[in-house]
Amino acid sequence: MTVPLASSSIGRAGSRLGALRTRACATVAALALTGAAVAVAVATSSPATAEPGSVVVSENFSAGSLPAGWNAVDGTWKVENGRLYGTSTSSSENNKITFGRHLNDFRLAATMRFESVSAATRWASLGVDVPADGATPWWIATMRSGTTAANGLEFAQRTTANAWVVTNTASAPYAAGTGRDVRVAVEVHGNQARWIFDGREAMRTNSLQRSVNGVQGLFVNGATVSYDDVTVTELAPNGYIRPEGSPFTVIAHRGASAAAPENTLVAQEIARKGGADWIENDVQPSKDGIPFILHDGTVDRTTDGTGNIRDLTAAQIKALDAGSWFGPQYVGERVPTLAEQLADLRTRGGNLLVEIKGKHTRDEVATIIQVIRDEQMMGRVFIQSFEVDALKYTYEIAPELPLGLLRSNLDADPVAVAKELHLTAYNPDGNALLAKPEVVAPLHAAGIAVMAWTMDSAGLWQRLERIGTDAIITNRASELVGWNSAFLQRASADPTVAITSPANGARLDRAQSPVIAVAATNADTVTVTLDGKKSAAGRKLDLAKLTAGRHTISAAVSGPEGTATATSTFTVTVSQAGLGYLILTSGADPAAVTAMTTRLVRAEYAELATYADRQAGKLVPAAVASVIAADARTLALK
Repeated sequence: MTVPLASSSIGRAGSRLGALRTRACATVAALALTGAAVAVAVATSSPATAEPGSVVVSENFSAGSLPAGWNAVDGTWKVENGRLYGTSTSSSENNKITFGRHLNDFRLAATMRFESVSAATRWASLGVDVPADGATPWWIATMRSGTTAANGLEFAQRTTANAWVVTNTASAPYAAGTGRDVRVAVEVHGNQARWIFDGREAMRTNSLQRSVNGVQGLFVNGATVSYDDVTVTELAPNGYIRPEGSPFTVIAHRGASAAAPENTLVAQEIARKGGADWIENDVQPSKDGIPFILHDGTVDRTTDGTGNIRDLTAAQIKALDAGSWFGPQYVGERVPTLAEQLADLRTRGGNLLVEIKGKHTRDEVATIIQVIRDEQMMGRVFIQSFEVDALKYTYEIAPELPLGLLRSNLDADPVAVAKELHLTAYNPDGNALLAKPEVVAPLHAAGIAVMAWTMDSAGLWQRLERIGTDAIITNRASELVGWNSAFLQRASADPTVAITSPANGARLDRAQSPVIAVAATNADTVTVTLDGKKSAAGRKLDLAKLTAGRHTISAAVSGPEGTATATSTFTVTVSQAGLGYLILTSGADPAAVTAMTTRLVRAEYAELATYADRQAGKLVPAAVASVIAADARTLALK
């Protein structure tokens, strides 16, 4: 899930440590639902056929009319001056235009500009799942003109009852305002999405309710908004690979296990409210075959009972107190069944990374999968295990479920193992991964995410981020959520470079003496060339020695995080004043200066050119004589 910006004179090369990450697509999303419960449905139909990277929609409105297949549902929509304009005259009008086709994994991007608004609270949106006829329900990613407000950006649903369900809000780093182009994008993977504002992730959700046939759209409310360069691109299905510039996926180990009794519904609720993207829990069967959420092989450590879980019936397990061992406020917490846990996630929000704990028969794995199906959570569960057989059984029964292999030590060839087991993610001990970080790049190149366990300190998180790790399983989920927030706000470490003088497109005459000025950040080296020949920042340009016409300055910088380049093209113009400056500063014999200035004043340019040629290397230094002659001939032709 990677985010290119509009092209500029500043370019980037890929020689950065972060390029260990072969970023293909979006990361899993974040949500701590607040307010009313929200039921999340998962689409079961197959999306339209497209290949990752396929551009499904690409429209710059150069044809001057609404593109074929674009349906202006309501409001005023027109194409003018190479842009699409949408107008809503009232805050009660959610006017929309639909296009595209149903896709499960895609990136919708557009350049948006508020032309006028009735208030700073008015908005425009990218529609991420909208019926082609515009009927409710639909999901949108919204941007207000007052984008720095706490709800300047939103993920929201308009329900069939024409009510709003706002699942996520965030503020942008600056206000969109009016008259300002902003490049925005939403990257969607099933029920998960990322909101990208001017190239940087601003917010995530995992609450999208996907339909079986919803398409894409644009919306406007209480404003006139123009759109340009609208694209819809198919993404690879593995949304678990962390895009460059995005923070970790936060996986709460056994729920909020540092704050509540592990593997309980209260630990799950605390983790959800703390902003964890996923809940990680362990599943094992009772004596009568009911999958329960428990880590240990016995109930001794985390309940007031004793015995192996596989020797206890469901009724016996449900009678145990699973909270008092952790703290008196948790007295009465119970060991949840997998069905209870999934029902809670389905109705209140969240995704489950479930570890099949210990040896399981194929029938026991089938029971786990049937529970997931019965709870309508197949699109929101990720299976992991140390047990290879459990993963093989899962793939045989439900190949659509993503799989992760847990490892205490790294395999000799993780990619080969990942391919053999049809893995979506390779999930090693974080310390083992840090000891061999070079495995990340080939895993990413093979489309395999890397999820490290169980890492609980900021120092370790920082090291894991640098090597390209995608997700962290942690006991301190809320702290990692905060660390992620700081990560998003940090200044970019990417090198930048710009040529500030001469300005790109400048027209200079011979009398001017510009200095090459280069502004660079996060750079260790700066290389400057003029027309392909080595030069230097701070060098004063002698325009008397340059030929008339276009010249190009290039700058290249390199730093710990990569490289960047910039160019600036300026033009040396020919004028009578500039030619006079050449003559007076030429160092020619005074008699030659008088002769040349006399011809210049009389506009005898052809004669001046002939004189300069004749006296080259005699009364006039040869190098400057050729420039004087060339400029004089240019003026003679005007």
